[in-house]
Amino acid sequence: MREAELFTLTACEASGRIADGTLSAETYVAACLERIGALDREVGAFVHLDPDYALAQARARDEWRRQGRPLGPLHGVPVAIKDIFDTADYPTECGTPILAGRRPRTDATVVRKLREAGAVIIGKTVTTEFAYYHPGKTRNPRNPNHTPGGSSSGSAAAVAAQMVPLAIGSQTNGSVIRPAAFCGVFGVKPSRGLVSRAGALPLSRTLDHVGAFARSLDDLALILDVLVGSDSADPDTEPFPARNFRPRAVEPPTAAPRLAFVRTPVWDKADPEARAALEDAARRLRAREIDLPGDCRAAWDDHRAIMAAEMAFNLGKFVDRGGEVSQRFRDLIAEGYKVTAAHYLGAVRDAQRHAQAVARIFDDGIDAIITLSAPGTAPLGIDTTGDPAFCTFWTLVGVPSLNLPLVDGANGLPIGVQLCGAFRHDAPLLRTAHAVAAVLARA
Repeated sequence: MREAELFTLTACEASGRIADGTLSAETYVAACLERIGALDREVGAFVHLDPDYALAQARARDEWRRQGRPLGPLHGVPVAIKDIFDTADYPTECGTPILAGRRPRTDATVVRKLREAGAVIIGKTVTTEFAYYHPGKTRNPRNPNHTPGGSSSGSAAAVAAQMVPLAIGSQTNGSVIRPAAFCGVFGVKPSRGLVSRAGALPLSRTLDHVGAFARSLDDLALILDVLVGSDSADPDTEPFPARNFRPRAVEPPTAAPRLAFVRTPVWDKADPEARAALEDAARRLRAREIDLPGDCRAAWDDHRAIMAAEMAFNLGKFVDRGGEVSQRFRDLIAEGYKVTAAHYLGAVRDAQRHAQAVARIFDDGIDAIITLSAPGTAPLGIDTTGDPAFCTFWTLVGVPSLNLPLVDGANGLPIGVQLCGAFRHDAPLLRTAHAVAAVLARA
């Protein structure tokens, strides 16, 4: 491969070549930086980038290897970090001028784990304001006139534009799966409690998840092996055996995956083209169509009540102090303050009941649920991040979900399929995703 094409390497490919000495971390990071320099003026994925510092990290990784010291699974691989995760060496401003110039003293847990695994923290990616709806500067690499989605807009765009092989994002509603679908990359939202949120901007303790973007399923497995694990700084995490995602993801299934096709109660929000694409995929996969229980229709209102109340609790201070915030964010905080304790507790109780209903689907022998990642292709315009409705339910119940690029729509932009698994069955979901992707790749 020519040096000018090195940016096309996946994380698995690059880490293997760096480990065996056929590629230096400095050369690989330099290729990614050159790609960023060529494209980011138009795409606007990065908000903080220091090329000299990134190269210094890469040279330190190369020296580490030359000394014969043990290498981590991401040794020398550049990873971009959504600008809501604290980084001791870059500002963390959370997409708002209120926090301009904020310099954390320590790394978020996921950033620390990436460093320990040998990754090069290449820079910080654009987030929407406070990881909510108000968009930043990022454009969709597939067509700059269309939204990249949000709130992890910069992370999805950086991976889609082949600026980096991996990026970290977060999801409280649809902020990983939706931009992954709009930009045409793989995205994962692990089960709630698998990845620590310590050091990330807190929106909603009930709903916040850490996720990742990649250009292959193997790369998602690679980064999950690094990120997953309990953390005393996040009391919602629990012990989980990490470092088993890659081998389990590529295990050949003993039988064809048993899939359920779920339209969800928001099916009418989907574009006809997206509906037809998913229905065709479900037919090819021989998925059995099922409906969510009738009372699950309340889940979208339950999610809204929980998110508004908890974001008002965590972030309302920025409105109360008269900070410079968007009207949409101001309206959400006002809504959150009006949620009564009875309403909030009822929504939390309902969320647990919805999760139990989903668990029964998997207890009935289903390996994964297939549904849409978004209502269609990325909407036209840069003043929107699109509708997260097809992600809301799965975020509320905390199950793992993946975006798989499905097909390109008539406008040339991607349509994504969302694959959801049983709670804490993230590795089997990756294995099922490999089988599903193989079927969908056939003409």
